[in-house]
Formats: sequence, C-alpha cells, structure tokens
Amino acid sequence: MNQIQYQYHPDNFRQSDPNQYDKSQLRSEEMILSLGPQHPSTHGVLRMEVITDGELIVEAIPHLGYLHRCFEKHAEALAFGQIIPYVDRLDYLAAMNSEHAYVMAVEAMLDLTGKLPKRIEYIRVLVAELNRLASHFVAIGTYGLDIGAYTSFLWLMRDREHIQRLLEWLSGARMLYNYIWIGGLFYDLPVGFEERCLEFVKYLKPKMVEIRQLIIENKIFVQRTANIGVLPLDLAINYGCTGPVLRGSGLKFDLRKVDGYSVYPELDFAIPVGTGEMGSVGDCWDRNFVRVLECDESIKIIEQCLIQLMGNHKRTTEFNPQAMLPKKVRPQAMERYFRAENPKGELGFFIKTDGKSDIPQRVKVRACSFHNLSVVPAISKGAMLADLVAIIGSVDLVMGEVDR
Repeated sequence: MNQIQYQYHPDNFRQSDPNQYDKSQLRSEEMILSLGPQHPSTHGVLRMEVITDGELIVEAIPHLGYLHRCFEKHAEALAFGQIIPYVDRLDYLAAMNSEHAYVMAVEAMLDLTGKLPKRIEYIRVLVAELNRLASHFVAIGTYGLDIGAYTSFLWLMRDREHIQRLLEWLSGARMLYNYIWIGGLFYDLPVGFEERCLEFVKYLKPKMVEIRQLIIENKIFVQRTANIGVLPLDLAINYGCTGPVLRGSGLKFDLRKVDGYSVYPELDFAIPVGTGEMGSVGDCWDRNFVRVLECDESIKIIEQCLIQLMGNHKRTTEFNPQAMLPKKVRPQAMERYFRAENPKGELGFFIKTDGKSDIPQRVKVRACSFHNLSVVPAISKGAMLADLVAIIGSVDLVMGEVDR
C-alpha cells in the first residue's frame, strides 16, 4: 500500500531542550497549540503543548501535574497492607496486575517467594490475565475511537463488561479490587467462578476474530496507523520503553518470561512482537497489533489456569487463602526492587525499610506509562498534527501512574 510520507527538514527542528524554549523565538510561520488536558483524545488529563508549522509538528511537549495521586508520600505513612488500595489507583485499568507486582515485592522482602500454595498463585495469575484483557480492550477500543471508529469501542466495552462483572463477583469492587493480599488473597474464588470463566473464554474466542477483522485489518485503520509514529528499537530502549510499546518495535522482552515470577514458567504462551507487516516496524499499527495478539495469549493463560484450578489445585474445605498472611508485616532493614509485567509495561517497586516499623521508609514506583510517554515528543517531530492523536493513543497511557 502506498503511503504518503511527510518529511520535515531536520534543520528546522529545535535542538535545545523543548521545555526551555523561548516563545519570543517563534518563527512567523509557527504557532503554539494546546491539546488537552480535558480533550478526550489525550486519554485523561494529559496536556500537550504543540509547536506547529502549518500542519507539521515541530515540537510536542507534554505537561504533567493535573492528576497528582501522591502515592509515594502516602506510602510513607501507611502500613504495608494498607498501601494496596492506593496501588489500585495507579493504573486503575489494571489494578489486579499492579496489586500482584506490589504484593510480590513485599513477599520477596519477607522471604515468602515460592512458598505460597499453588492454588493462590494460579488464582493470582488468572485474575491478573483477566485484568490484562480488560486493560487491552480499553486500549484498543479507545484507540479506534481516537481515530474515528466508534463501533470497535462499543464492541470491546461490551466484552470488557463481562470481565468487570467476573472481577466484581470475585472481589466486591468493579475496578479497584484490593483482592491480592500480602501472603494470600482476600477470599477464595466464589463457587462456580471457574465454570463461568470458562464459558466466557469460549464466548470470547470468536469475538477476537471479529475484532481483528473490524479494526486491525480495516483498510482505513491501516492507512491511519501504518508508518505513523515509528519508534526505532534503539530509541525505545534508550527511553526505557517497555510492554507493547517496546515489543511493537520488535524486541521480544516480557518479564513473565524474562524473570519467570509466580507460576508463569509453568504456562505455555508466546510473546508477540511487531514485524512491520503493514508498514514499518514500531509504527502505531504494530503497537496496536501486539496488544491484540497479547489478548489471544492471555486467553491461553486463563485456560491453563482454569485447568489447574479445576484439576490438580481444585478447591477444598481445608484451603484458607489467608492462612499465610503475616499478622505484622515488618521486613528486616533492606532495600528491594521488584518488577512485573503490567499490560502497559514494566511496573517496578523500590521499597526501603528500617526493620523497626511496619511502615516503609520509602516506596518508589517505576511506572511504565511515565517512560512510554517520554518518547512521544521524539516520535512526533515531523508528523502531521492530525497524527499526534494517533501517536498518543498508540502508547496507551494512564495518567494515574504518570503523575503519582
């Protein structure tokens, strides 16, 4: 397919720090536009200050500070177990995954890694992969909405609703679950949950085929995303990009395989990467296609977890998901960093303790959306103004973990 390639002469790019530019130096043909922070296409409260030359982007400068969660300061005043509800509010579209990462970090400090019952581990992976599906459905659906496709958004929100109801049945909360606890779980799976989940998987498989035909293979969608926002692999690595943004540029890097935490080493699933099938490796189409393929892999993981939970590790009357919960979480004095693969990339927690208190001295978050957002100005230079929304949407940002 022939694509129109828009070029902007490198000599016209600003070489200085874009955050320090002097507005008095604006050329007569340039204009400053503000995109956001209330604009729906900025996926929340992101504000982009854009310097344009006609329809071409000279600079795109992200401004933060409109959704300050204060998570890290809150964590310095709360016990380890009380921090979990605040973790939910970082990436509020993937709260289970965030809880899983934080809880495993604390368990590593307590030397509980690998000592929990396998049923607990399989339940954690099951709910994390259900939440990964729900997160990707929002990413793909709203991305279609960004560039003018309304039907895909409605279809994916319909299927996401099934997952939301399952997780609400499980935890009592619709989005902010507080379900995965240090040393265990809030509660075992409700009776009949495995069977209902299996029914959902059978329902979802043909729907994923429809989504690929409706969005990914759609000629208009391809024209709006192929060869747009190309992120070379070396640039992605230098900016610290992770998740589908990094894998869309061709690198097969997934912490579920690389670090092999929980029961992921026992499960069979692939790591999709961008191949430039419709345009260039690392373009907007590749990043979106990787998310669609990851949904298929999450379905495989969910099926394998259900087989284990209905077979070798089925429910028993003796099973207590809170049996290993420590009465007082007070790790020895240490510094520990733990990372996990969230739907948007690597979510890491650095925790420092003094060994005397059940309140951490410091909790630092390595947020995937923050690093992924940082590369947007670099891949936006020289693009058309109309393509900026497509570039932002392809990164899949959640501002709760950007401005934390």
